[in-house]
Amino acid sequence: MKFKSLLLGALLASGTSFAQSLTLDKEVTKQLHTVKPEAIKAHIQYLADDKLKGRLPGTPGYQMAVDYVVQQFKKLGIQPGGENGTYLQTVRLRKAFTGKDATLSFSTGQGTKALIPGVEFTVYPNPQNPAVTLEAPLAFAGYGITAPEVGYDDYANLDVKGKVVVILRGAPKNFHSTIAAASVNFSTILQNAVDHGAVGVIIGNNNPKARVPDLSRGANSVMGANGKVAASGSFVSDQVKMLSYVNAASFQTLLQGAGLDTAQVVANLQKGTPNSAALPAKVQARFTSTYQDFDSYNVAGKITGSDPTFREEYVVHSAHLDHMGISTPVKGDSIYNGAHDNASGVASVLEIAKVYSQLKQKPKRSLLFVLVTGEEMGLLGSQYFAKYPTVPKQKIVADINTDMPTIIAPLLSAVALGAEHSSLKQPVANAAGYLGIAVEADPEPDQNRFVRSDQFSFVAQGIPALHIKYGNKTKDGQNNLNKQVEVWRASFYHKPQDELNDSFDFEAGKRYVQLNFLISYQVAQATERPTWNPNDFFGVRYKK
Repeated sequence: MKFKSLLLGALLASGTSFAQSLTLDKEVTKQLHTVKPEAIKAHIQYLADDKLKGRLPGTPGYQMAVDYVVQQFKKLGIQPGGENGTYLQTVRLRKAFTGKDATLSFSTGQGTKALIPGVEFTVYPNPQNPAVTLEAPLAFAGYGITAPEVGYDDYANLDVKGKVVVILRGAPKNFHSTIAAASVNFSTILQNAVDHGAVGVIIGNNNPKARVPDLSRGANSVMGANGKVAASGSFVSDQVKMLSYVNAASFQTLLQGAGLDTAQVVANLQKGTPNSAALPAKVQARFTSTYQDFDSYNVAGKITGSDPTFREEYVVHSAHLDHMGISTPVKGDSIYNGAHDNASGVASVLEIAKVYSQLKQKPKRSLLFVLVTGEEMGLLGSQYFAKYPTVPKQKIVADINTDMPTIIAPLLSAVALGAEHSSLKQPVANAAGYLGIAVEADPEPDQNRFVRSDQFSFVAQGIPALHIKYGNKTKDGQNNLNKQVEVWRASFYHKPQDELNDSFDFEAGKRYVQLNFLISYQVAQATERPTWNPNDFFGVRYKK
């Protein structure tokens, strides 16, 4: 398409945060033209090659990916943005395993019942305490949600101090999809239990056919230099002694002991009516945990801004560098190359960095390009970076994340996951309008994508963030791209078949690069940093 070549100076001198319509000076327009589909393909071709063996953290293949990104940063003249003058941030990963001798039993007035491991219960390993013995009263805390922002609290009038809470996974049906997704996040549930004084969490199930999950592959955490857990999906505090699952029969027995009918409880919770109660039972648990520790790395490059004051603030572009390594063979292939997920996202960030590196006049704010580890292990690398960034946390103004943009069709419309919660919505609209890309609401809200990728790690630290995904618009006017994506997902997502093949539309990849660049460029140039919308759920919940 033909790009406009207009002056941005009036916008930047006006003192407003963002323009209502985007104009660019000739230099920015020129560099926007330099984005080449062939360059995106070349990055993916290397990162998704069989020789990297799926980029699993802690393996030589992941190290090859790290080295490649560092090489690209050096080639572009991008400064180190990691620790101690390097491009790297060390992330000490711990894989923990529950011992086979784990026991769990419930005691009531009728006696004590020991549950069968792997059938009636499973228990997460404790990444910090290798031997746990626990005896505590029980309480049913509904979904385990406290959300005063939307007038809901499962812990209202419920005393759980020193107790283990029993919960169901889920959220009321009237919760907005992003609020529901944030509310059912493991870390959120566990932290809420801790904040109310609980010492453990048992997750129940109301589906008689469902099995307790197989945790034999372990649980993952990041360990800090002090030997304490720094980031985890299943451990938030020393106070959490146990996180366990029980099957439907065991869950129903516990509720019946308090005179609660499971079906009615579920119906009430779905309607948004808490149904919490003390349970006339105690839990006894004993289990051990063993550990495998290894180092992995986040990679960070920096471009320093041009303004003496604003250069101390940073706009982050993030994408995860890892994938799933070698695993269960599918159609004779066991290497999970992760070409779309997320070599394409890394390629996008590298090309955005290239555009910035070529600008003669850098934007006011500085840029950080962060390729994180451990996303497939539970957003661990981004959790660690967002919590312990290599620049002052309060100076990070926004994160723009790219995770599996799914470049399989022309990018005619886009969804800005999370942008509706902050002032980032306006630069998205400006950039999309400039490129002739429509902005749509999320066509798949049930996928909970806003909290399932690395941008949520920044949100949890109070930093406005977004994630650009495909919209539904199609060339034939059917506007049902999500159906095409469903077919693609069934054949490629988290499978060895996600490799460089004819499923790619590299011209769409180019448009993703241009769109994300234009969003961050506006943020980097604006006189005001992005803000959460007034009384927004995420802005209130994670305000720092």
